Amino acid sequence: MNTASTLPTPRFNMVEQQVRPWEVLDDRVLNLLLKLPRERFVPEAYRGLAHADTAIPLGHGHAMLEPRLVGRMVQGLDIVPSDRILEIGTGSGYVTACLARLGKHVISYEIHGDLAERARENLHAAEITNTEIRDGDGLNSAIDEGPFDALIVTGSCPTYPEHLEALLKTGGRMMVVVGADKPMSAYRVTRESDNACARESLFETLIAPMENTRQPSAFIF
Repeated sequence: MNTASTLPTPRFNMVEQQVRPWEVLDDRVLNLLLKLPRERFVPEAYRGLAHADTAIPLGHGHAMLEPRLVGRMVQGLDIVPSDRILEIGTGSGYVTACLARLGKHVISYEIHGDLAERARENLHAAEITNTEIRDGDGLNSAIDEGPFDALIVTGSCPTYPEHLEALLKTGGRMMVVVGADKPMSAYRVTRESDNACARESLFETLIAPMENTRQPSAFIF
């Protein structure tokens, strides 16, 4: 029997027509996106767009990332079952759920309390229990639980947030989108030693900025 035929057709089409063509080839990530009910994380008013190639509004100027972006960024983290993960920007909890299904434990920060509460409800409904959603500004807070095996920032930063490198253990990976306008670069950062991190640009994209980010310095002529 063809297993794909038993899956909801919109979700199967999302993976095969949007995610896989965007160079997401890791079977773990593809199978995860096939099985995880994305529609449970979408606000009711937009439920019909759950599997569309579009950013879905969440309020406060934030949006769920397009499925292809979720796939590409999660693939870039190369998560294994023992990984402890930090997410900055919980949103609906969908990326949180992806990380939790692949890794051991996820701590996620959300700056808006109503979004954080909704994400907790979404994760509970999906029976995902290895997550901790915290209210707060994860980009600028002191986070004591590190270092982490993986770190993801789900909004863009106008300048590279170098201070987050300190939260990575040796061998740890970070995905972050940097830029103030199109094109923005999605970087995978790997801590190679106590004193060095390698930064690799994987692709170009355009996503909404994180709040309370450091703006680029203006030139004065």
